Amino acid sequence: MRIVKFLPIFALFIGAIGFSQDISDNTIGLRLGDSDGFGAELSYQRAIGRYNRAELNLGFRDHRAYDAVKFSGIYQWIHNIDGMFNYYYGFGGGVGSVKFDPVPSNLGPAVVPEGGTFAFVAGDVGVECNFDLPILISLDIRPEIGVFGYDNFKDRFDFDIALGVRYQF
Repeated sequence: MRIVKFLPIFALFIGAIGFSQDISDNTIGLRLGDSDGFGAELSYQRAIGRYNRAELNLGFRDHRAYDAVKFSGIYQWIHNIDGMFNYYYGFGGGVGSVKFDPVPSNLGPAVVPEGGTFAFVAGDVGVECNFDLPILISLDIRPEIGVFGYDNFKDRFDFDIALGVRYQF
């Protein structure tokens, strides 16, 4: 019963923000997700055509067990679902570096896991809500496959799910 009371308010909100059919020329914000422990990534999107864009992401991680940085680039195709909702898909790749901190050991000197640089290829599938307000909210899945790099990353598959919140300009 309470949901029925809020439906008119929700409909007025949707009507007030309007509907958008085109993608923004530029967006900048955060992509918040798993990203293999990276957590948050700075994200920039640039329209390349009417239905295409490039997305660049830079993630930093300062963890007590390791420090890491990761850069990814994705080329995307965007299609309208209905009104302000779009879906997109794309492909790309990236590079990164990880450095592990020494692990204390009672049996002798501290052990330092091997780290190093790595490269990966990635796909991307998602849905976004493109308001006439300067806010873009998205939810995407980015599977990543390690191409080369340190032993713990090579030939590894990561399944990254993230929520994106970006400012459009």
